[in-house]
Amino acid sequence: MATRPGRENDPRITVIQQELFNENRSKADKYRELFVGRPGTWALIQYELVMVLTSWVPGALGLVLRAKLFPLVLGSVGRNVVFGVNVTLRHPHKIHLGDNVVIDDLCCLDAKGTDNKGIQIGSGVFIGRNTILSCKNGDIVIDDRANIGFNCEIFSASRVHLGKDLLMAAYTYLVGGDHLYDRTDIPVLQQGRTARGIDVADNVWLGTHVVVTDGSTIGRDAIIGAGAVVVGEVPEFAIATGIPAKVVRDRRDPGPGTRDPKDAN
Repeated sequence: MATRPGRENDPRITVIQQELFNENRSKADKYRELFVGRPGTWALIQYELVMVLTSWVPGALGLVLRAKLFPLVLGSVGRNVVFGVNVTLRHPHKIHLGDNVVIDDLCCLDAKGTDNKGIQIGSGVFIGRNTILSCKNGDIVIDDRANIGFNCEIFSASRVHLGKDLLMAAYTYLVGGDHLYDRTDIPVLQQGRTARGIDVADNVWLGTHVVVTDGSTIGRDAIIGAGAVVVGEVPEFAIATGIPAKVVRDRRDPGPGTRDPKDAN
């Protein structure tokens, strides 16, 4: 997958400590940059009112309040979108949701960045409890009818794309960025980052605890076994397992002991 222009060792992909403890900026300015993402007092007030009044409210009342008020700060929201309790929104004006989307309890949708497009979620998508979608000046695109399990994380410092009808099991991690580590005289944390992105095609099944590393691509209808680590390319219709993940079978080939229907009497 091609690197997004300006993302290879981008100095704006910084560590969070630098953003939080910059002594040249007020606490209000740092908070607005990290959470709201838009200048101006009104943008901050609107964000605070919506989140304080609705994000924590349990039960049916909370669902109704969030359905009515979250669209005031989000970029766009389709019909019949459900937001669970204690959902965190960062740079919400760069978050776009299709119809019939479910964002379960305790999810974090973080579209943070200076010049990115943010998070785009298609129609019929389910995002499971405690899942984090985290942009670091990158983009996350999730196509229609994807099902993301609980306690997953999708990180993007470039572009992470998930295709239609994708099934992602719990505790899966897509790492759309990497650290430089060439030098030994300074910590890895201080050496900058690279980001090539991740592309997962339609109808893919990612098993529980799968890790997909930066620069990887997974072809359509592939299956990645539980606990595998994807490094590089997995072709379409492949079943891949292990660390690093290796193709063990093509789904279109009959398995051992499978009778070809053409041979039936």
